[in-house]
Formats: sequence, structure tokens, C-alpha cells
Amino acid sequence: MQDEIINRVANSKLVTINLEDYYPPGKRILFDIKDWLFEGFVLREKDFRDKANQFDWSQFKDNYVALTCSSDAIIPAWAFILLSIHLEPFAKKTVIGNLQVLETSIYQEVLNTLDISEFTNKPIIIKGCSKKPVPQNAYIMLASKLKPIAHSIMYGEACSSVPLYKKK
Repeated sequence: MQDEIINRVANSKLVTINLEDYYPPGKRILFDIKDWLFEGFVLREKDFRDKANQFDWSQFKDNYVALTCSSDAIIPAWAFILLSIHLEPFAKKTVIGNLQVLETSIYQEVLNTLDISEFTNKPIIIKGCSKKPVPQNAYIMLASKLKPIAHSIMYGEACSSVPLYKKK
């Protein structure tokens, strides 16, 4: 008689959290102000303000925007603040930095509002592989948020997880 195959993973109390499930929709855009500078290096206030006022900011509707300057120019803080004020009616979020900084900031908001009460005293696996650009910092933020309530935290897949924390 053949032994019945039992899926122990499916029958376990393990809870898998996939950060990809919390990836908010919306295009991510890197907005480089280098071309708005005189010769790519000098910010002339009047010219900069004129460009900001004439620019069609509505193209960023429901998008996430990272403001940056790819040249070695020294950009005064007010310049990025001015652009963020123009973006505010349209963009879902605006940050200064690269797309990695943007994703980290997005996930910080997502994780700050995430209700984790359902994970109390449960063994948790934080799924590691994703097709979406989940930043590494999001995994750290999630683990920090779960640690006070979880029975244990692992990383990876149920069949090959790496233990990270176990309540004593």
C-alpha cells in the first residue's frame, strides 16, 4: 500500500507575508533637474522659477516622483521644495533622491499603516523573491514591526526558509 503524500507546509501554522502584495500601483519617475540648470551646473533662480511655472506638472498625475540632479551642481534646498509644491496636486508622493529612496519611502508609509494584529504569536515567513522592486529596507522595516508580536520570523520560502528570530 502506498503512503499518502501529506503537504506539511500547507497544514502548518506558518503565515507567509509577501511584500510584493503591498506594492502600491503607480508609475515611478526619476525627475532630473540637470537640464533646468544653466550649462547643467548653475541654478539661476529666475530661470528656474519660470521653468517650474511653465512646466506641465499634470503629466505626473497618480505617479510617484523622485527629484534628483545628476550633475555635480550644488542645488539649494528651496529648489526641490518648490518643485514638490508644484507636484503636490498631482503626484502621489515626491521625494528627493533616486528610485531606491522613493521605493523605501513608499514602503515606509505602507508598513506604518499595516495592521499586523493577525500575526500575533504566529510563525511568520517573510517571502524573499519578488517580481516587483521591493527595496531591501522594506524587509528590515517589516521584521522590526513583526518582532514584538511574532512567535518566530523566517525569510525565504516555506520549503527553504532561513530562521531570523524566535521568541524565547
